[in-house]
Amino acid sequence: MNSAQTLTLDLILLLSLCSLVRGDQQLNPKQCEDLGFTGLALCSDCNTFAEYVKDQELVTDCRKCCVDDTDDSLSKVTYSGAILEVCMRKLVFYPEVVGFIEEEKDQFPAVKVQYAYSSPPKLILLDEDGHKKETIRIDNWKREHIRQFLKEKVRSNSSAS
Repeated sequence: MNSAQTLTLDLILLLSLCSLVRGDQQLNPKQCEDLGFTGLALCSDCNTFAEYVKDQELVTDCRKCCVDDTDDSLSKVTYSGAILEVCMRKLVFYPEVVGFIEEEKDQFPAVKVQYAYSSPPKLILLDEDGHKKETIRIDNWKREHIRQFLKEKVRSNSSAS
């Protein structure tokens, strides 16, 4: 084998190893959706998430599903409204979501509750025109995490109700 072939072989081996390491760090969209990260796209959101959710495995999964956003303005993304969507029949399995809806939802006039058959609990975040921008599953979120997330991400001066 000459030096050019050896270099090429080394480069191929290095690229293969890099892709294996990368594979451990990032999950594909289907895997992320299965974990409940259907719209939590920015890594800065995972950092915010980590402040409120103390489950390190959940935060690690979030980081495996996010897109790096080094621009500070991206971490300040807010939405004009949100829809908390859940199946009414499954509510019994989500006491934290029930507690939020019954006791705290009124603090957020830009957030609507929508019941959809067989839907896991999720927040659908809306743009200025009321169109869906992001969707985040909140199956395992505590009531205070839902409240804090909405305070940070949904503008309170919205006229939506």
